[in-house]
Amino acid sequence: MSDQNENLTPDERAEADRQAVAEVIENARIAVVTTIEADGSLVSRPLALQQRRFDGDLYFFTPDPTDKTEQVRNNPATNVAIESRGNYLSIAGSASITKDPALIDELWNTAAEAWFESGRDDPAVALLKVHAESAELQAIDTPRPIAAVKYLKAAVTGTQPDVGDATRVEM
Repeated sequence: MSDQNENLTPDERAEADRQAVAEVIENARIAVVTTIEADGSLVSRPLALQQRRFDGDLYFFTPDPTDKTEQVRNNPATNVAIESRGNYLSIAGSASITKDPALIDELWNTAAEAWFESGRDDPAVALLKVHAESAELQAIDTPRPIAAVKYLKAAVTGTQPDVGDATRVEM
């Protein structure tokens, strides 16, 4: 990802990449979650990312049943796209629906309360859980004004702009 990672062993580099993914996730508030309809078409929607230390799983409150929960039950393949502090992350994973009361209690907050008529006691309260399998991280390490100049230079010279690093991360 960066020049600092050049002297790392492959295992150390993989761990540094996973930490970079975790940092983007932990600083994000909203993610765009894509599920698959029964006919194979993709459906994307913004969802509030529930804040917790990233351990390979992402959580989103959702009512159940909905089209979204039915799509996940029929085809768990899911993508989560996140932007945070100029870094872009696309996570491929497997989704499931959970009504685990302890997990719901851990993540419950006033924002979730607004979506459920009976609050925490609403029988529709569920969590969409996405287990991350791999991620594509695009770290933008160039300030916007400089990036604009690099894009212009690339357009004039027919080259690609160098504004950051792209890294595939196995989770």
